[in-house]
Amino acid sequence: MLVHAHPDDESIGTGATMAKYAAQGAQVTLVTCTLGELGEIIPPDLADLAWDRENKLGQYRIGELAAACAALGVTDHRFLGGAGRWHDSGMMGTPSNDWDGAFWRADVEEAAGELLEIIRQVRPQVLVTYDSNGFYGHPDHIQAHRVGWRAFELADGLVRKFYATAIPKSVLAEGIRLMRESQADGPGPAEPAGAAGSEFQAADSADDLPFGVPDDQVTTEIDARAYLDAKLAAMRAHASQIAVDSPFFALSDRVGQRAFGVEYYTLLAGARGPGAGSNGREPDLFAGID
Repeated sequence: MLVHAHPDDESIGTGATMAKYAAQGAQVTLVTCTLGELGEIIPPDLADLAWDRENKLGQYRIGELAAACAALGVTDHRFLGGAGRWHDSGMMGTPSNDWDGAFWRADVEEAAGELLEIIRQVRPQVLVTYDSNGFYGHPDHIQAHRVGWRAFELADGLVRKFYATAIPKSVLAEGIRLMRESQADGPGPAEPAGAAGSEFQAADSADDLPFGVPDDQVTTEIDARAYLDAKLAAMRAHASQIAVDSPFFALSDRVGQRAFGVEYYTLLAGARGPGAGSNGREPDLFAGID
């Protein structure tokens, strides 16, 4: 079971993992906490959907999320408390954090109770969400961690392992290097102008990005490179929020990021399974579960 804050978070952070396990026949359940009503819209022709215009972005993103789940092969998706029960809180420190119904203001016990009901129905062995900083500090991501953790506690052993998404600093640095190389080389003879992420900005360094953790904090490495195309298709489905120029993508800030087919996690609770490779990371979220 994966608990994400907004539509598109699932595809960006865990899309390849979800596609891999779904293809292998595992039950993959996605729980999304808000409709992402305050997302910054990229395509100009969708600008009227914004909350301060027609306020229809949340409903539009329901369709985008359905298309993304189809691309990933995920058939069990739920909104926490039902679609629209809690809404997008906006970026940290903005007035929308305090609006009525914002997920940031949700009662953690109430929201965790809603998640616990889903856990009891689905009985997942593994729960995936964010770390206590919400991966990059967004209030809804932080709240998703709090709610997920509390539901994990209330489940009283029903869920065996609790993971947070993670990206090692070294992987971010390599992605930045590859983007710079692709921009320096320019499009190949069979590629259109603007290919290889050339319309995106490259970050100066991994330390300039609001996410990423030291490599030694990462416990688990899922090699889902065979499902990178499915992940990219899911990201393209979220066209209101993501611009994709394979293998790179960007959000509304136009800062390019590499789309990874290998996805990383930190085990926060539960028994760590046997490692593999030189770094000793778990190769499977279910490692060590009988």
